Amino acid sequence: MNPTGPSATADLSAAELDAADPLAGFRDEFELPDGTYLIGNSLGALPRGARRSLQAELDRWATLGGEAHFDGPLGWKDYHGLLTGPLADLTGTHEDEVVAMNSLTTNLHLLLVSFYRPTPQRHKVLIEDHAFPSDHFAVESQVRLRGYDPATSLVTVAPRDGEETLRTEDLLAAIAEHGGELALVLLPGVQYYTGQVLPMAEITAAGHAVGAAVGFDLAHAVGNVELSLHDWHVDFAVGCSYKYLNGGPGGVGLAYVHRDHVADPGLPKLHGWWGTDPTTRFDLETRFDAIPTVESWQLSNAPILPMATLRASLEIFQRAGGIGPLRHKTELQVAYLDRRLDEVLGGRVENLAPKALAERGCQFALRVAGGDGRRVFEDLQAARVWCDWRHPDAIRAAPVPLYNSFADLDRLVEVLDGSIR
Repeated sequence: MNPTGPSATADLSAAELDAADPLAGFRDEFELPDGTYLIGNSLGALPRGARRSLQAELDRWATLGGEAHFDGPLGWKDYHGLLTGPLADLTGTHEDEVVAMNSLTTNLHLLLVSFYRPTPQRHKVLIEDHAFPSDHFAVESQVRLRGYDPATSLVTVAPRDGEETLRTEDLLAAIAEHGGELALVLLPGVQYYTGQVLPMAEITAAGHAVGAAVGFDLAHAVGNVELSLHDWHVDFAVGCSYKYLNGGPGGVGLAYVHRDHVADPGLPKLHGWWGTDPTTRFDLETRFDAIPTVESWQLSNAPILPMATLRASLEIFQRAGGIGPLRHKTELQVAYLDRRLDEVLGGRVENLAPKALAERGCQFALRVAGGDGRRVFEDLQAARVWCDWRHPDAIRAAPVPLYNSFADLDRLVEVLDGSIR
């Protein structure tokens, strides 16, 4: 038995699917909270190797002190480079286009300095109406910083009345409608509330057609869905590592800038000493000599300890074969959980995620009929089925292919069935 597509799960049990799962062994590479852990979309599980990787850097700190910056292949001055190849694989980029640094919102501000360049004629930014608050705050503050008013410079796109997800035609229509005034399109790769995967290639092409720059927040996309940022010609993107990448709480962020821009000397950016030529950096001269890659957006030396835990996780992704096999398992798990929710809970719970598989990642966003979702969420917590609650009425659950089994999905359905009256 070797299920090859979502339809192949139609008559199979969780036990049969788990027995046939080529990725099942990777579950043992994580330390999971007691119970059924389904919130890797919020905080990924702890890779067992993270303890070893972190301890190695603590030992190097203890024995080498500052010399650890320059000692051997793990030398801290180049440590961020150990993450670049795996991140490039997961984002569909070249190694000169992606770097691990800072946090997501810090990186967003840095790249908005470069890519939001308003003029009196072209000053608008298009975002989604239900953007994650940090993104909304960052854009509003950047608009004000440039002397414009968010009331007239911020364009938002919302789902239609009675719908939960954004329609592609509405996004493209809004880009076209504001095209002559649009400086920037900034959208999520995957929407945090519903789990909807947005059509990034189409959005990028539409934005470029009207002369706007296009960027994406990949917080819920990287490590979850297949990405081809370079081939899609996305101008810039930011992401975090603490969700699907399992980098740990508050883990290091990532930044991507397309090759068309990385070495452009005319592109405005904020400078820090880690963005200057590494061969002369420690000469401590005050002339900025930009690295001709995305690394020139770096400000300070790398946060080694968070990078050490992320490195352990990225090694697991590589041994699993990258995002392709993981996405295949996600499709099987999504199809299986769809079926079980329909069979057992039909009419008692609604999934806010899109129905089309291409528009979905790992995450389910479940709304309980009758408005009793908060009590049901508390019942799940009491049963140690770890989901999360997002205002106003969504229970988010995300089966992560590296460590969640099909049996975990049966456990979720079992507790929901016992809780929803």
